[in-house]
Amino acid sequence: MAPLVTIAWTFFKIGLVFVGGGYVLIPLLHRIMVDQYRWLSLKEFLDGLALSQLTPGPLAILATFVGYRAGGFAGALVGTVCIFLPCTALMIFLARRYERLRDIRLIREVLDGVVPAVVGLVAAAGWKLGGTSLVSLRDIVLFAAGFAILQFTKISPMVVILGAGALGYFLHFS
Repeated sequence: MAPLVTIAWTFFKIGLVFVGGGYVLIPLLHRIMVDQYRWLSLKEFLDGLALSQLTPGPLAILATFVGYRAGGFAGALVGTVCIFLPCTALMIFLARRYERLRDIRLIREVLDGVVPAVVGLVAAAGWKLGGTSLVSLRDIVLFAAGFAILQFTKISPMVVILGAGALGYFLHFS
């Protein structure tokens, strides 16, 4: 079991850089949780990512899963609170000042620069996950089907995730 202080500090630091949504953090989360602390195996990390897609705030909820694995119930609670604490405090601070901040040219220009970098981080995360999880023809077909459905229809991502889970289950036992 990992010390709660380690879990708290780790997820607080992750929460500090939780910019652009959770997907940009996948490489960082992988490095910390699998490579550095070895709280999860690669398989458990990928399973945690998949399970977290069934919840609101998917990758933040991964903190609950990892916290539980690393420190039991207390670790799950500490991980969840600490990953949300920095962004919650920042949003409270910014929300009160939004009207003044939105018209500042420097702020707009900084955000305009961040967006392409975030797209690159998401692409890097997709590349890393694809390289480790698309290992069979079935995986590639499910990937292509999921991509096409989300790209060209208005079907909910939840339906795609549940459908892929059901297909994975049935294909595994056929």
